[in-house]
Amino acid sequence: MYLPHIELIPFVKAIGYPGIFGLVFIESGVFFGFFLPGSSALFTAGLLCAQGLFSPWILIPLVIVAAILGDSIGYWFGAKVGVSLFFKKDSRFFKHEHLEKAKEFYDAHGMQTIMLARFIPVVRTFAPILAGITQMRYKVFLLYNFIGAVLWAGGITFLGYYLGAKVPFVSQYITPIIALIIIVSLLPLVRNLKWRKREDLA
Repeated sequence: MYLPHIELIPFVKAIGYPGIFGLVFIESGVFFGFFLPGSSALFTAGLLCAQGLFSPWILIPLVIVAAILGDSIGYWFGAKVGVSLFFKKDSRFFKHEHLEKAKEFYDAHGMQTIMLARFIPVVRTFAPILAGITQMRYKVFLLYNFIGAVLWAGGITFLGYYLGAKVPFVSQYITPIIALIIIVSLLPLVRNLKWRKREDLA
């Protein structure tokens, strides 16, 4: 997600490698991390790589590992205690609607959800938990987890790095670019909701 009141460039500069790792790790599978600006922070970090603040050779593998580990923690949390989330009351850091939204997407796309959900805010946080709850085979989960982490964490970071290196003054347009990333990320969810609505009407 993207929190408009956060100035992302100074924020990402301030948290550095450890903070970026922690942010991606938490948003990837810790249920209260759904509000963190994962995609936005990855793109911004890639942009800062182009400016020499970070090394792409360190940052890109780092965020991929963080995404894989975060999803794995989410999976094991779901396998051990995740069922209790369905009975948990809404709070500041947990809303049933987020879990239900992830479940709908999971039901529609099955195992591929682990890969596809990476690109959808909120859903990407709860998808690995649902995989654990439903006892998806861990080897299968890990395969989709790895592919999704490379495409999402590695891909968005590289996109920021590439545009930062090739397009002059791209940092001046970071807000509309991030808005576009969020819109594109939500398209699979919108398509899924339309598909389910057509099925309900059939």
